[in-house]
Amino acid sequence: MDDLKLFDAEYRFMCLIWEHEPVNSTKLVQLCAESFSWKKSTTYSMLKRLGNRKILQNQNATVTSLIQKQDVMRFESEQLLEKAFDNSLPQFLAAFLKDKKLSKQEAEELKKMIEEAAK
Repeated sequence: MDDLKLFDAEYRFMCLIWEHEPVNSTKLVQLCAESFSWKKSTTYSMLKRLGNRKILQNQNATVTSLIQKQDVMRFESEQLLEKAFDNSLPQFLAAFLKDKKLSKQEAEELKKMIEEAAK
């Protein structure tokens, strides 16, 4: 499902939308200028591109997302797991946790997630 693939600038742009939606397009131009130093034309180009890909909609100058941030995060995670770790979650966790210390709470949260996923 490549329609959830967002490049870095697209992802940062969508994060602004997810945080502020529904957002007026004029306000979005202001937010992009403050956050990314974008010109108005850059913001509207991004709106058009992501609108054409059905990732967001701009109706009556109100911008809303058509996809959820969680769905994009899941897609990106699955792509990373497949590309870098041959779809092996244990390999990913071993690489991620190398030289890191988990708090007791983090370890408990991970255990709970694993137990839920194993059901």
